[in-house]
Formats: sequence, structure tokens, C-alpha cells
Amino acid sequence: MGLDVGSRTVGVAVSDLLGWTAQGIEIIPINEMDEEFGIERVKELVEQYEVSGFVLGLPKNMNNTSGPRVVASQNYGELLKRTFGLPVDFQDERLTTVAAERMLVEQADTSRKKRKKVIDKLAAGLILQNYLDRKGPLLDK
Repeated sequence: MGLDVGSRTVGVAVSDLLGWTAQGIEIIPINEMDEEFGIERVKELVEQYEVSGFVLGLPKNMNNTSGPRVVASQNYGELLKRTFGLPVDFQDERLTTVAAERMLVEQADTSRKKRKKVIDKLAAGLILQNYLDRKGPLLDK
């Protein structure tokens, strides 16, 4: 399961069983201030899709330094490890949201309002796909 963790939403993507392709599936609203991280919905999705691990986007700065969003993603990863006991890996996500927005802009029928509603799950799909491409298909394992 690929996750694009933001301060208000978590974009969610899953791969096919062979680990070849990623597909964004939904956006979970969260509230960091109230420590509401959408874990109950993640749990439902983990069971539904028989998830065996997580890949979280690591939002490094363009100069490769880490800021507060990297720490927030790492903390979310630790929460997932504690809650589910599944492996958590991180994938550099620099420019994935920009790439996702470009993809949506290229679709003539995607208004700004519609883009805002799907950008995080598309970014999660790109994060997971980049990870899968880097690691290779699960058949090789």
C-alpha cells in the first residue's frame, strides 16, 4: 500500500498482487492537530486489499534536506509499524505531486476543484509505482 501523507489527507494506492502496477484508490481525511490519523480506515483497507507492507512518500526538500513533513511522514510510518506490525519503506516523493497535477491538467475535463479532490491519491499511486519500478516485480523475490 502506498501512502501520500499530508497534514489534512492521506492519499492511498495499492498494487496488483504481482507488484507490477499501482492504482490510487482513495483519500482519507486526517487531522494532525487532533491526532486523528485515519488509522481505522487504513485498517479496513489493509484487510480488504490484503496489504503486506507500506510505502510512504518521503517529501524531502529539493536540496535533499529533511524538513518537518519528512518527520511527520516518518512518525506516520512508525504509527503504522506499531499498529499493523507490517514493514514500512519510504520512497522519495520529490515532484510527485507536481507530476500528478500535470497529468490532471493535461486532461481537459479536469477542473481545479476536481484536481484537488484526486491529487493525493494520484500522488500515492505515483509514489507506489516509483517504488515498484525501483524494486522490481514481486515474482523475482
